[in-house]
Amino acid sequence: MNPNWKNFLLAKQVTFEQETDIVFPAPAHEGNKRIYAIGHLGILTVAGNDAAAFLQGQMTCNINDITESNSSLGALCNPKGRAITTFLLVKNSDTFLLILPEELLASIQKRLQMYIMRSKVILTDSSNDWCLIGLSDSELPIAEQRFATHRQQNIVVDLHAHSLVIADVANAQTFWEQQLEQGFQPDSSAQWRYLDLVAGIPWLTTATSEAFIPQMLNLDKLGGVSFTKGCYTGQEIVARTHYLGKSKREMFLAECDTDETPAPNSSLIDDSTGQSLGKVLTAQNGKQGCKMLVVLQVSETNTYNLRLQNQAQDKVTLLAA
Repeated sequence: MNPNWKNFLLAKQVTFEQETDIVFPAPAHEGNKRIYAIGHLGILTVAGNDAAAFLQGQMTCNINDITESNSSLGALCNPKGRAITTFLLVKNSDTFLLILPEELLASIQKRLQMYIMRSKVILTDSSNDWCLIGLSDSELPIAEQRFATHRQQNIVVDLHAHSLVIADVANAQTFWEQQLEQGFQPDSSAQWRYLDLVAGIPWLTTATSEAFIPQMLNLDKLGGVSFTKGCYTGQEIVARTHYLGKSKREMFLAECDTDETPAPNSSLIDDSTGQSLGKVLTAQNGKQGCKMLVVLQVSETNTYNLRLQNQAQDKVTLLAA
């Protein structure tokens, strides 16, 4: 995180927990407008004359569909078709901004660097050059086109019922103050994670990296997988799963009445049989309880009797398929 941006936030009485969790004092009054400083995501810039062609051979999404007005989710896979990371890809003039979990950024940059060879491509960790800001307003309608991208002084990506703003440091500070004047109240980054989660955005962690193929994360349903673009690392497995029929595992939104937030990769079992049925991708406690994205074996009857393994009292209820 840029030190000037961090100092700006510290002046707003913010607390940094493990550097990436940003906690503000409780909002002064009730309201639907919230603004968030985001520290758990980083930005890897991909530049150079061959940047688009290079990414086309590495990512699940179709780079030709990425424009300054249309961003996309996607994944970088290993040769076995397992997603190493998921990302939001944004075009910025002649460069691409790869927004991904900060904890995975260094390893992804190192991995991609291995494939550049003689291509004219430059990879740069630009996390200190940009600021990520979230906006939510529950009174506004859900975005008609997810990942539509708008530009004025800043880049704004419509995610669902919330928007991600990408700004340089000077503009970020001005933008923040302007939003406060318009009635937005600062809220903690944990609540932003919650919004991403209930919107079905499958961010990975070190614990879940290389555990799932993209279809298990619903990336195909979210427009993050192209089955016509041609070859990329892991494409054979991803395509085979698609053309042979439905994936045996899918991602679901769920909730759990638990005192402790389940860790990524926590096991889910059938409460009646004890059979393992899936894993927790991510979980977050919010103002409306603990919500989770879980990857489960697809049930032919679409009925589940789930609980967390080794926690008999923590029943898990699916909210959406």
